[in-house]
Amino acid sequence: MGHEKTLTGLIPALAGADMIYGPGMLESGITFDFGQLVLDCEFIRMIKFVLSGIRVNEETIALDALKAIGSQGDFLAHPHTFQNMTKQSRSELIDRRNRGKWEKDGATDSYVRASQKARYILENHQPDPLPDHVISRIRKIVTETEREMGIE
Repeated sequence: MGHEKTLTGLIPALAGADMIYGPGMLESGITFDFGQLVLDCEFIRMIKFVLSGIRVNEETIALDALKAIGSQGDFLAHPHTFQNMTKQSRSELIDRRNRGKWEKDGATDSYVRASQKARYILENHQPDPLPDHVISRIRKIVTETEREMGIE
């Protein structure tokens, strides 16, 4: 149910697969779970990020910062690191806080947070209505199919 799905999706993606099958599925597709779907969406975002490549330019190399810090310096405390660290990972559900803060905030695991997000989406999402021409086309397809199958 966890992050192992990232690895099983990442390897085929790196090999050139352009479709990830089974978001939200458990037990080889026997069970569907909305919390797992939300987690899988996060994992898929991570996979897509990896596939987009790593930018190598003057900003990402940070040569000026490297020269200023030197081989024995503290890169983590450098302003360049703070300005750029969130560009590498934008997790909503994977909690990277220290244990004390995590426990103080309720010690929820990623599945619980994903299930809460799924519940929120199901209760609050308002999809944009389909355009009239799309609704007409769908209705026409259904009507024609019902006629062909003798369901009128």
